[in-house]
Amino acid sequence: MACFARKGYYGTTTGEIAERAGISQPYVYRLFASKEALFAGAILHVSELISDALTGADEAGPHRQPEAVMRAIRSAYSTLIEDRDVMQFLMQASCAADEPLVAEALRTCYARQVELVSELLNHDDAAVRHWFGAGMLENVTLTLGLADVDEPWARTLSGQRSRSDGGSFAHRESP
Repeated sequence: MACFARKGYYGTTTGEIAERAGISQPYVYRLFASKEALFAGAILHVSELISDALTGADEAGPHRQPEAVMRAIRSAYSTLIEDRDVMQFLMQASCAADEPLVAEALRTCYARQVELVSELLNHDDAAVRHWFGAGMLENVTLTLGLADVDEPWARTLSGQRSRSDGGSFAHRESP
């Protein structure tokens, strides 16, 4: 995942992956039929990381308030993507969606996440779409490092106030 996060599907070689994993390149192909299958497997791994984080955030049980659940799963997702490898990998995965196995793995990943978030948010489709939209914005905000950009457009996207307005620029509430 870390190799793909940095250079994407197209820019990463199986030799780099083998070296990072401490194995031989032929062994990579023994484990995975192709680089595309390896990348698809990494997508499914990240999907499980997301599912585990979101499931762990839902501690309220069946009598949970929707707003509290939304805050909890947003916080869990924000914490997960603070790992730049996870966040950048997710961005890179979308860029490789023209590859059939990658597209299939991405659809499986999104299907799992939509089902889970829908269940957590009591099957409120509007809330699910809002959560995914906020998550996409969070990805962009982190990718571009907008927490460190004191410009009006960056503050708009990141939901922060200006440093000159006395805003807590380094600590923003996640979308």
